[in-house]
Amino acid sequence: MKFYFKWLLVLLPLFLLTSCFDILDKVNVKADGSGEYSLILNASKSKTRLASLSKMETINGKKVPKKPEIESKINEAARIFKSVPGISNVKTSIDFNNYILKLSCSFKKIENVNAGLEQLKSKNIVGKMIPTEIYDHNLNKKSFARNKINTFKSDYEKLSTADKEVFNNAKYTSVLQFENTVKSQSNNAYQLSPNKKAMKLEGNILDFILQKKQVQNTIIFQ
Repeated sequence: MKFYFKWLLVLLPLFLLTSCFDILDKVNVKADGSGEYSLILNASKSKTRLASLSKMETINGKKVPKKPEIESKINEAARIFKSVPGISNVKTSIDFNNYILKLSCSFKKIENVNAGLEQLKSKNIVGKMIPTEIYDHNLNKKSFARNKINTFKSDYEKLSTADKEVFNNAKYTSVLQFENTVKSQSNNAYQLSPNKKAMKLEGNILDFILQKKQVQNTIIFQ
């Protein structure tokens, strides 16, 4: 969760000037370990307010980024991701009418995504405190892990009241889809689908920041 929040905070402060936005984080893993990864930031519920804010120079003492600046950052992140071995089909799209951002890629193994995040960190696209070892997939042990990350609570508490309000109504959803059937999981907060090949975790972003909900999960396949 910390990665998604801080990456978006670095790249897309314009989108985060509203507390009404949703983040959808989705991973689809095939039996051989390859798959697709996507991240969607949807602030369409606040598009009228964002359209007005985008015309301002500063908000709460912070510079409001313009469209070319946002596009440049996203394109740079995509270029870096494309250079990572095992990563392909990198796509980005930004809808400035509805304020929806989409990032997606294919991977040979989920650890390629970790490597991509490490590259973004080394190029200063994301902060040095961003965790990069987010996923782990062991084909021999038939396991998939969403790894534990450090809390963001202390960083959140240092924010101003105005900055904290950004997260009041923000939502986060994580979707994991598999070709293999799930036998068990360590975090029952994830809702398992009837066919046991997909699971979902959702909640207010503040619940994850304040550690009321955890993202880590170890999944065992049949």
